[in-house]
Amino acid sequence: MARVKRGVTAHAKHKKVYKAAKGFRGRRKNTIRAAKAAVDKAGQYAFRDRKRKKRTFRALWIQRLNAAVRPFELTYSRFIDGLSKSGITVDRKVLSDLAITEPAAFQAIVEKAKAALAA
Repeated sequence: MARVKRGVTAHAKHKKVYKAAKGFRGRRKNTIRAAKAAVDKAGQYAFRDRKRKKRTFRALWIQRLNAAVRPFELTYSRFIDGLSKSGITVDRKVLSDLAITEPAAFQAIVEKAKAALAA
């Protein structure tokens, strides 16, 4: 049986790792053992942070809404309670955007929420 030389396959695998490690500092970009570990860890961080990004944005929208409803003598939690009682189903992302770009429309929503709380 003929001897199989694996140089081509190994080179291709290494090339893929080096491409993923481009921009890393020190030996992590040009030594296969360090680069492979660094790329694996980077992938773990990327997977984790794709989930975490959603949490971070939701927290940002909530902070913006809390700041936006304070001038109307409401807190965030009372505002959300009023929205649910009034039957308004607009998500936090859209509400946050409305508070910034369309203050008049946001004020109308706040007034409806306040009316639902009073009733």
